[in-house]
Amino acid sequence: MFPVLVLLIGIAVLVFGKRLAVLGGAVGALLGLGLLKVFPALQGGVLPWILVIGLAVLGFLGGGFAKGFVEVIILVIGALAGAGVVMGVYDLFNWDPGILKWVLVVVGAAVGLIVIRRARRGDRDWGMVILASLVGALLVVRGLTLLIPSLDGLLRTVILLALVAAGIVWQGGILGRRKEAKQPAAPPPAPKV
Repeated sequence: MFPVLVLLIGIAVLVFGKRLAVLGGAVGALLGLGLLKVFPALQGGVLPWILVIGLAVLGFLGGGFAKGFVEVIILVIGALAGAGVVMGVYDLFNWDPGILKWVLVVVGAAVGLIVIRRARRGDRDWGMVILASLVGALLVVRGLTLLIPSLDGLLRTVILLALVAAGIVWQGGILGRRKEAKQPAAPPPAPKV
């Protein structure tokens, strides 16, 4: 049941990740999964459920409650998402670079902060789109890996990249823009006599 929960949270953020509450919840879940990998003593029983669901709920409530503090919360979520993505990549590929892990987590947080800050322009919030797609894809692939342990290597990487691309296309409205561009422009109104 736990892998299905992770998979469903990942799908939700791939579809609705531009909403701050959804992205906040997914970032909380991704960080919870990362903490389970870093601290294996937390695994077993109901503690993983409590940790992942608890952080997801805190992220969801923090994102949804923060209308007045949106800019600050978005920057915090961006930094946490960057750190969570780095931890998710470690977890996904079973890679442990030792002490370098924490340096890269801090670098990931800085990159997430920069991406979310720089890409907040126009009608599409590309920082949110990119981070939501990364977080959602990592959660979906992690859920699939928990359900299908033999899912490994190149196939897992291809699925991850395809989901990131699909999330960016869907949430960025790229398909919608093409439809709008193909539709002929409305004729100008007839002059009044």
